[in-house]
Amino acid sequence: MPSKKPKTPSIMLSPEQLSDRWGNAVGVPTLANWRVKGKGPRFVKVGGRVRYPIADVEQWEAKRRAASTAEYDRSDFD
Repeated sequence: MPSKKPKTPSIMLSPEQLSDRWGNAVGVPTLANWRVKGKGPRFVKVGGRVRYPIADVEQWEAKRRAASTAEYDRSDFD
């Protein structure tokens, strides 16, 4: 019988933890606003609480990496 790989638990961040990760440059109210507008990293609701899977946060951050301000895309924020 083939053995099943145990699932690695997904790391989830609360809005407060995500704001802390970004040095409070983006506040919790802004994250809430982004969720309403469909902007920002993907999130899940767990037991009525908002959580951000770290993999989605890292993917969102990587998509916004830029070498100069000229190549930075602000379309997610407008």
